[in-house]
Amino acid sequence: MTTNKNAAIVDIAQTASKFKSSIVLQLENKYIDVKSILGLFTTLVGDKAYELHVHGPDEEEAKQALTEVFAKHGLEVKLAEG
Repeated sequence: MTTNKNAAIVDIAQTASKFKSSIVLQLENKYIDVKSILGLFTTLVGDKAYELHVHGPDEEEAKQALTEVFAKHGLEVKLAEG
């Protein structure tokens, strides 16, 4: 894993940890708690399309912040509906 990927993982986990909402990343049939750096290390691989599930009291703010962080690191993410 490259240093850039490591920076992305740390940035994503730190950003997610600022929110009370449940934030889960889906890749195919895997679901990973975005607040878990270890979970991200085992799942976050380049050039994949991820789906982000956010539920909780501050979900709108969390969705916005995480969408920006994924984009900043060149990772494609789609917000799950509902």
